[in-house]
Amino acid sequence: MGRRHRDALFPPAAIQRLTRLVDIDPQLLAEDFDRAPDLAPVEILITSWGCPPLDDRVLTRMPALKAVVHAAGSVKHHVTDACWDRGLLVSSAAAANAVPVAEYTVAAILFANKRVLELGALYREHRAALDWSAHFPDFGNYGRTVGLVGASLVGRRVLELLRPHDFDVLLADPHVDPATARSMGARLVGLDELLTASDVVSLHAPALPETHHMLDARRLALLRDGATLINTGRGSLIDGQALTAEASSGRIYAVLDVTDPEVLPAASPLYSLPNVLLTPHIAGSLGGELQRITRSALGEIERYCAGLDFAHPVTRAALATSA
Repeated sequence: MGRRHRDALFPPAAIQRLTRLVDIDPQLLAEDFDRAPDLAPVEILITSWGCPPLDDRVLTRMPALKAVVHAAGSVKHHVTDACWDRGLLVSSAAAANAVPVAEYTVAAILFANKRVLELGALYREHRAALDWSAHFPDFGNYGRTVGLVGASLVGRRVLELLRPHDFDVLLADPHVDPATARSMGARLVGLDELLTASDVVSLHAPALPETHHMLDARRLALLRDGATLINTGRGSLIDGQALTAEASSGRIYAVLDVTDPEVLPAASPLYSLPNVLLTPHIAGSLGGELQRITRSALGEIERYCAGLDFAHPVTRAALATSA
Protein backbone atom coordinates (compact mmCIF):
# COMPACT_ATOMS: atom_id res chain seq x y z
CA MET A 1 0.00 0.00 0.00
CA GLY A 2 1.00 3.61 -0.27
CA ARG A 3 2.74 5.16 2.72
CA ARG A 4 0.03 7.73 3.31
CA HIS A 5 -2.57 4.98 3.44
CA ARG A 6 -0.48 2.95 5.89
CA ASP A 7 -0.13 5.95 8.17
CA ALA A 8 -3.85 6.75 8.03
CA LEU A 9 -5.08 3.18 8.42
CA PHE A 10 -2.64 1.95 11.03
CA PRO A 11 -2.02 4.52 13.77
CA PRO A 12 -0.01 3.43 16.84
CA ALA A 13 -2.99 1.81 18.59
CA ALA A 14 -3.75 -0.33 15.56
CA ILE A 15 -0.11 -1.30 15.20
CA GLN A 16 -0.03 -2.38 18.85
CA ARG A 17 -3.07 -4.60 18.31
CA LEU A 18 -1.51 -6.01 15.15
CA THR A 19 1.80 -6.84 16.82
CA ARG A 20 -0.08 -8.81 19.48
CA LEU A 21 -1.52 -11.01 16.74
CA VAL A 22 1.33 -11.61 14.32
CA ASP A 23 5.08 -11.32 13.89
CA ILE A 24 5.43 -8.10 11.91
CA ASP A 25 7.94 -5.33 11.38
CA PRO A 26 5.79 -2.17 11.71
CA GLN A 27 8.37 -0.21 9.76
CA LEU A 28 8.25 -2.49 6.74
CA LEU A 29 6.13 -1.04 3.96
CA ALA A 30 6.22 -2.45 0.44
CA GLU A 31 5.03 0.12 -2.07
CA ASP A 32 6.81 -1.72 -4.87
CA PHE A 33 7.42 -5.45 -4.64
CA ASP A 34 10.54 -5.20 -6.81
CA ARG A 35 12.22 -3.09 -4.13
CA ALA A 36 10.83 -4.97 -1.14
CA PRO A 37 13.15 -6.98 1.12
CA ASP A 38 12.99 -10.73 1.62
CA LEU A 39 9.32 -11.75 1.41
CA ALA A 40 9.86 -15.51 1.63
CA PRO A 41 8.52 -15.88 5.22
CA VAL A 42 5.36 -13.81 4.61
CA GLU A 43 2.18 -15.76 5.43
CA ILE A 44 -0.33 -12.89 5.52
CA LEU A 45 -0.16 -9.89 3.22
CA ILE A 46 -2.00 -6.76 4.38
CA THR A 47 -2.85 -4.62 1.36
CA SER A 48 -4.69 -1.40 0.65
CA TRP A 49 -5.03 1.23 -2.05
CA GLY A 50 -1.99 1.34 -4.30
CA CYS A 51 -1.02 -2.32 -4.02
CA PRO A 52 0.70 -3.57 -7.21
CA PRO A 53 -0.69 -6.70 -8.92
CA LEU A 54 0.06 -10.00 -7.23
CA ASP A 55 1.07 -11.88 -10.35
CA ASP A 56 3.06 -15.09 -10.76
CA ARG A 57 6.38 -13.26 -10.62
CA VAL A 58 5.52 -11.54 -7.34
CA LEU A 59 3.99 -14.62 -5.75
CA THR A 60 7.15 -16.61 -6.50
CA ARG A 61 8.88 -14.39 -3.95
CA MET A 62 6.29 -15.35 -1.30
CA PRO A 63 6.19 -19.16 -1.20
CA ALA A 64 4.69 -19.15 2.32
CA LEU A 65 1.86 -16.74 1.48
CA LYS A 66 -1.56 -18.09 2.43
CA ALA A 67 -3.83 -15.07 2.87
CA VAL A 68 -4.38 -11.53 1.57
CA VAL A 69 -6.26 -9.16 3.88
CA HIS A 70 -7.24 -6.05 1.96
CA ALA A 71 -7.73 -2.94 4.10
CA ALA A 72 -9.82 -1.21 1.41
CA GLY A 73 -12.65 -2.06 -0.99
CA SER A 74 -12.19 -3.77 -4.33
CA VAL A 75 -9.38 -6.30 -4.76
CA LYS A 76 -9.63 -6.33 -8.55
CA HIS A 77 -6.59 -4.11 -8.97
CA HIS A 78 -4.14 -6.52 -7.33
CA VAL A 79 -5.66 -9.99 -6.82
CA THR A 80 -4.93 -11.82 -10.05
CA ASP A 81 -5.78 -15.27 -11.38
CA ALA A 82 -2.42 -16.39 -10.03
CA CYS A 83 -3.73 -15.76 -6.50
CA TRP A 84 -6.77 -17.94 -7.06
CA ASP A 85 -4.71 -20.64 -8.79
CA ARG A 86 -2.46 -20.66 -5.75
CA GLY A 87 -5.48 -21.16 -3.47
CA LEU A 88 -4.90 -17.99 -1.46
CA LEU A 89 -7.53 -16.88 1.03
CA VAL A 90 -8.66 -13.32 0.31
CA SER A 91 -10.59 -10.90 2.48
CA SER A 92 -11.75 -7.36 1.78
CA ALA A 93 -13.02 -4.47 3.88
CA ALA A 94 -15.50 -3.59 1.13
CA ALA A 95 -18.42 -3.98 3.53
CA ALA A 96 -16.86 -1.44 5.89
CA ASN A 97 -16.15 0.94 3.03
CA ALA A 98 -19.75 0.58 1.83
CA VAL A 99 -21.09 2.28 4.95
CA PRO A 100 -20.01 5.89 4.20
CA VAL A 101 -20.85 5.47 0.50
CA ALA A 102 -24.38 4.45 1.44
CA GLU A 103 -24.65 7.31 3.91
CA TYR A 104 -23.56 9.79 1.23
CA THR A 105 -26.09 8.28 -1.17
CA VAL A 106 -29.01 8.52 1.23
CA ALA A 107 -28.08 12.12 2.08
CA ALA A 108 -28.01 12.90 -1.65
CA ILE A 109 -31.43 11.27 -2.14
CA LEU A 110 -33.01 13.23 0.71
CA PHE A 111 -31.44 16.51 -0.40
CA ALA A 112 -32.45 15.92 -4.02
CA ASN A 113 -36.13 15.52 -3.19
CA LYS A 114 -36.00 18.56 -0.89
CA ARG A 115 -34.38 20.54 -3.75
CA VAL A 116 -31.75 21.76 -1.32
CA LEU A 117 -29.28 22.97 -3.96
CA GLU A 118 -31.86 25.02 -5.83
CA LEU A 119 -33.47 26.41 -2.71
CA GLY A 120 -30.09 27.39 -1.32
CA ALA A 121 -29.22 29.20 -4.54
CA LEU A 122 -32.58 31.02 -4.63
CA TYR A 123 -32.25 31.99 -0.99
CA ARG A 124 -28.78 33.45 -1.59
CA GLU A 125 -30.10 35.35 -4.60
CA HIS A 126 -33.25 36.78 -3.05
CA ARG A 127 -32.25 36.83 0.63
CA ALA A 128 -35.92 36.71 1.55
CA ALA A 129 -38.73 34.30 2.19
CA LEU A 130 -40.44 33.14 -0.99
CA ASP A 131 -43.38 30.83 -1.61
CA TRP A 132 -41.22 27.75 -1.86
CA SER A 133 -44.18 25.45 -2.53
CA ALA A 134 -45.13 27.54 -5.55
CA HIS A 135 -41.60 27.24 -6.89
CA PHE A 136 -41.38 23.50 -6.17
CA PRO A 137 -44.82 21.86 -6.19
CA ASP A 138 -43.24 18.38 -6.02
CA PHE A 139 -41.09 19.35 -3.04
CA GLY A 140 -40.31 16.72 -0.38
CA ASN A 141 -39.55 13.08 0.21
CA TYR A 142 -42.94 11.66 1.12
CA GLY A 143 -44.15 9.06 -1.36
CA ARG A 144 -41.35 9.60 -3.84
CA THR A 145 -39.97 6.80 -5.99
CA VAL A 146 -36.30 5.90 -5.59
CA GLY A 147 -34.61 3.51 -8.02
CA LEU A 148 -31.42 1.64 -7.15
CA VAL A 149 -29.37 0.05 -9.92
CA GLY A 150 -27.43 -2.82 -8.40
CA ALA A 151 -27.82 -4.74 -5.13
CA SER A 152 -24.11 -4.49 -4.35
CA LEU A 153 -22.77 -4.14 -0.83
CA VAL A 154 -23.42 -0.42 -1.10
CA GLY A 155 -26.80 -0.91 -2.76
CA ARG A 156 -27.95 -3.26 -0.01
CA ARG A 157 -26.78 -0.86 2.68
CA VAL A 158 -28.70 1.96 0.96
CA LEU A 159 -31.80 -0.25 0.97
CA GLU A 160 -31.40 -0.75 4.72
CA LEU A 161 -31.04 2.98 5.35
CA LEU A 162 -34.07 3.81 3.21
CA ARG A 163 -36.43 1.56 5.20
CA PRO A 164 -37.52 4.22 7.73
CA HIS A 165 -38.50 6.61 4.92
CA ASP A 166 -41.78 6.74 3.02
CA PHE A 167 -40.36 5.84 -0.38
CA ASP A 168 -41.45 3.48 -3.11
CA VAL A 169 -38.14 1.72 -3.77
CA LEU A 170 -37.37 0.01 -7.08
CA LEU A 171 -34.39 -2.24 -7.76
CA ALA A 172 -32.83 -3.32 -11.05
CA ASP A 173 -30.30 -6.14 -10.79
CA PRO A 174 -30.06 -9.21 -13.06
CA HIS A 175 -28.66 -11.31 -10.22
CA VAL A 176 -31.57 -10.75 -7.80
CA ASP A 177 -34.96 -12.46 -7.85
CA PRO A 178 -38.25 -10.75 -6.92
CA ALA A 179 -38.50 -12.46 -3.53
CA THR A 180 -35.01 -11.36 -2.52
CA ALA A 181 -35.76 -7.82 -3.66
CA ARG A 182 -38.94 -7.78 -1.54
CA SER A 183 -37.00 -9.01 1.48
CA MET A 184 -34.71 -5.99 1.06
CA GLY A 185 -37.64 -3.58 0.85
CA ALA A 186 -37.68 -3.05 -2.92
CA ARG A 187 -39.66 -4.08 -5.98
CA LEU A 188 -37.63 -5.71 -8.74
CA VAL A 189 -38.09 -4.13 -12.17
CA GLY A 190 -36.19 -3.84 -15.42
CA LEU A 191 -33.68 -1.04 -15.83
CA ASP A 192 -35.75 0.87 -18.39
CA GLU A 193 -38.84 0.76 -16.17
CA LEU A 194 -36.80 1.93 -13.19
CA LEU A 195 -35.44 4.91 -15.12
CA THR A 196 -38.87 5.89 -16.35
CA ALA A 197 -40.61 5.59 -12.97
CA SER A 198 -38.08 7.03 -10.51
CA ASP A 199 -37.75 10.51 -9.06
CA VAL A 200 -34.20 9.66 -8.00
CA VAL A 201 -31.94 7.02 -9.58
CA SER A 202 -28.81 5.86 -7.75
CA LEU A 203 -26.14 3.69 -9.39
CA HIS A 204 -24.48 0.85 -7.47
CA ALA A 205 -23.48 -1.56 -10.24
CA PRO A 206 -19.91 -2.85 -10.71
CA ALA A 207 -17.68 -1.79 -13.59
CA LEU A 208 -17.91 -4.75 -15.97
CA PRO A 209 -17.88 -4.97 -19.77
CA GLU A 210 -21.65 -5.45 -19.75
CA THR A 211 -22.22 -2.38 -17.53
CA HIS A 212 -19.99 -0.01 -19.50
CA HIS A 213 -22.13 3.02 -20.45
CA MET A 214 -25.24 1.16 -19.32
CA LEU A 215 -26.80 4.61 -19.07
CA ASP A 216 -26.37 5.75 -22.65
CA ALA A 217 -28.24 8.51 -24.47
CA ARG A 218 -31.33 6.35 -24.96
CA ARG A 219 -31.59 5.38 -21.32
CA LEU A 220 -30.79 8.85 -19.99
CA ALA A 221 -33.66 10.14 -22.11
CA LEU A 222 -35.98 7.79 -20.18
CA LEU A 223 -35.42 9.76 -16.97
CA ARG A 224 -38.46 11.86 -16.16
CA ASP A 225 -38.14 15.63 -16.25
CA GLY A 226 -36.72 16.85 -12.94
CA ALA A 227 -35.32 13.46 -11.95
CA THR A 228 -32.00 13.26 -10.12
CA LEU A 229 -29.25 10.83 -11.12
CA ILE A 230 -26.73 9.88 -8.40
CA ASN A 231 -23.51 8.03 -9.15
CA THR A 232 -21.30 6.82 -6.33
CA GLY A 233 -20.43 3.61 -8.19
CA ARG A 234 -18.15 3.88 -11.20
CA GLY A 235 -17.90 6.70 -13.72
CA SER A 236 -17.88 4.26 -16.63
CA LEU A 237 -21.50 3.29 -15.91
CA ILE A 238 -22.63 6.49 -17.64
CA ASP A 239 -21.93 7.78 -21.14
CA GLY A 240 -20.30 11.06 -20.16
CA GLN A 241 -21.11 12.91 -23.38
CA ALA A 242 -24.75 11.89 -23.24
CA LEU A 243 -24.99 12.92 -19.59
CA THR A 244 -23.41 16.30 -20.32
CA ALA A 245 -25.98 16.89 -23.05
CA GLU A 246 -28.91 15.94 -20.82
CA ALA A 247 -27.66 17.95 -17.86
CA SER A 248 -26.88 20.97 -20.04
CA SER A 249 -30.50 21.00 -21.17
CA GLY A 250 -31.54 21.53 -17.56
CA ARG A 251 -34.02 18.66 -17.81
CA ILE A 252 -32.44 16.46 -15.12
CA TYR A 253 -30.26 16.85 -12.07
CA ALA A 254 -27.10 14.92 -11.22
CA VAL A 255 -25.00 14.22 -8.14
CA LEU A 256 -21.71 12.73 -9.29
CA ASP A 257 -19.02 11.51 -6.91
CA VAL A 258 -17.34 9.52 -9.69
CA THR A 259 -16.83 10.41 -13.34
CA ASP A 260 -15.15 9.06 -16.44
CA PRO A 261 -12.48 10.26 -16.75
CA GLU A 262 -11.65 11.10 -13.17
CA VAL A 263 -10.85 13.98 -12.85
CA LEU A 264 -13.00 15.61 -15.54
CA PRO A 265 -11.26 18.00 -17.97
CA ALA A 266 -11.21 21.56 -16.71
CA ALA A 267 -13.42 22.64 -19.61
CA SER A 268 -16.23 20.21 -18.75
CA PRO A 269 -19.59 22.03 -18.50
CA LEU A 270 -20.53 19.79 -15.58
CA TYR A 271 -18.42 21.92 -13.23
CA SER A 272 -20.56 25.00 -13.69
CA LEU A 273 -24.07 23.66 -14.30
CA PRO A 274 -26.39 24.69 -11.44
CA ASN A 275 -28.27 21.39 -11.65
CA VAL A 276 -25.11 19.27 -11.18
CA LEU A 277 -23.22 18.62 -7.96
CA LEU A 278 -19.71 17.25 -8.48
CA THR A 279 -17.72 15.89 -5.55
CA PRO A 280 -14.16 14.53 -5.79
CA HIS A 281 -14.71 10.82 -5.01
CA ILE A 282 -15.31 11.47 -1.32
CA ALA A 283 -18.25 9.13 -0.70
CA GLY A 284 -15.94 6.31 0.40
CA SER A 285 -13.98 6.14 3.62
CA LEU A 286 -12.00 9.24 4.51
CA GLY A 287 -10.62 10.70 7.73
CA GLY A 288 -12.01 9.01 10.81
CA GLU A 289 -14.05 6.62 8.65
CA LEU A 290 -10.82 4.80 7.76
CA GLN A 291 -10.74 3.31 11.24
CA ARG A 292 -13.81 1.24 10.38
CA ILE A 293 -11.73 -0.35 7.62
CA THR A 294 -8.85 -0.88 10.04
CA ARG A 295 -11.09 -2.65 12.54
CA SER A 296 -12.43 -4.87 9.76
CA ALA A 297 -8.95 -5.85 8.59
CA LEU A 298 -7.67 -6.50 12.12
CA GLY A 299 -10.75 -8.56 12.86
CA GLU A 300 -10.04 -10.73 9.83
CA ILE A 301 -6.44 -11.28 10.94
CA GLU A 302 -7.70 -12.28 14.38
CA ARG A 303 -10.03 -14.80 12.78
CA TYR A 304 -7.25 -16.21 10.61
CA CYS A 305 -4.95 -16.60 13.60
CA ALA A 306 -7.73 -18.38 15.49
CA GLY A 307 -8.26 -20.81 12.61
CA LEU A 308 -11.65 -19.33 11.68
CA ASP A 309 -12.99 -18.50 8.24
CA PHE A 310 -12.91 -14.88 7.16
CA ALA A 311 -16.04 -12.89 7.95
CA HIS A 312 -15.72 -11.03 4.64
CA PRO A 313 -14.18 -13.48 2.17
CA VAL A 314 -13.71 -12.74 -1.51
CA THR A 315 -13.98 -15.58 -4.01
CA ARG A 316 -13.07 -15.80 -7.67
CA ALA A 317 -16.69 -16.47 -8.65
CA ALA A 318 -18.08 -13.53 -6.68
CA LEU A 319 -15.43 -11.18 -7.99
CA ALA A 320 -16.61 -11.77 -11.54
CA THR A 321 -19.86 -9.91 -10.84
CA SER A 322 -18.75 -7.40 -8.23
CA ALA A 323 -16.75 -4.21 -8.05
